[in-house]
Amino acid sequence: MVQSFSRITLPDLAVETESLVKVYRGRGGDKRALDGVSLAIPRGSFFGLLGPNGAGKSTLINILAGLAVKTSGRATIWGRDLGDDPRGAKAAIGVVPQELNLDPFFTPRELLDVQAGMYGVPRAERRTMEILDAVGLADKADSYARTLSGGMRRRLLVAKAMVHAPPVLVLDEPTAGVDIELRRQLWEYVRGLNARGTTILLTTHYLEEAEQLCDRIAIIDRGGLVACDTTVNLLKRIDGKSLTITVDRDLAEVPTALVPFAPELLSPRRLLVRYRPSAVPVGRILEAVASAGLGLADLSTEETDLEDIFLQLTASHQSAR
Repeated sequence: MVQSFSRITLPDLAVETESLVKVYRGRGGDKRALDGVSLAIPRGSFFGLLGPNGAGKSTLINILAGLAVKTSGRATIWGRDLGDDPRGAKAAIGVVPQELNLDPFFTPRELLDVQAGMYGVPRAERRTMEILDAVGLADKADSYARTLSGGMRRRLLVAKAMVHAPPVLVLDEPTAGVDIELRRQLWEYVRGLNARGTTILLTTHYLEEAEQLCDRIAIIDRGGLVACDTTVNLLKRIDGKSLTITVDRDLAEVPTALVPFAPELLSPRRLLVRYRPSAVPVGRILEAVASAGLGLADLSTEETDLEDIFLQLTASHQSAR
């Protein structure tokens, strides 16, 4: 029977894990895929889960989806404990996998009806055409899945995950192999879901996607949690900026007044200064330019981005192990 997710008593956390451990046993020895991961994903958030290949992202998602069994620890989805109420927890989540695992001889309409039946959605309550229309596949409702393009199949997977109206949607590398236009359409639809209250958990290798879409981000590496914070706070973690200065005349060398800032002379008129805003106000650098008798022709700054943070945190985590 399909679960009813009350909008009256909503949980504060859509997903929560406490000291989650997953160990794979094998003849060659045990592999610890998750090493005590504790996460708290607020209801209604657009949450990014990042990490290099083999970090444990897919293992975590498989546990939440009920496809893998945790070794120890605790996990809840929409207030339902995976151990105590596995059916309720599974009903609260929809998962869009990396793999395009669709039956090629079913049509989108048939695939969604079968999926809805598996979740016990009564025929009168099924929203097959509404969902297909939302993902731009209404005109392909009766075409065999094998005739769909890769981007269409990816959108069909999103549609399958939404047939039982889960309050939590997991997107595991959803735009891998999808062209720019289809990626834009997919994110437009997913943003709409999030705006209407669906909690989104996204894994992606496109760091710019996570930076633009997610309000909170967790980074895991080698099964361990490296960082978990709001996107804004994560971007503040690296105290570094670069300032490119274009002056009004050619320089043969760095002026004496600018030497303390260790600038790099990119061309006769362009200087690159890397500095820490917490220690060096940008005004001090500009004062040094003026004291060197130089006029400003152009000025540009570059902020820290998520890729910088990702590389720094995963590198420091690996060196610490």
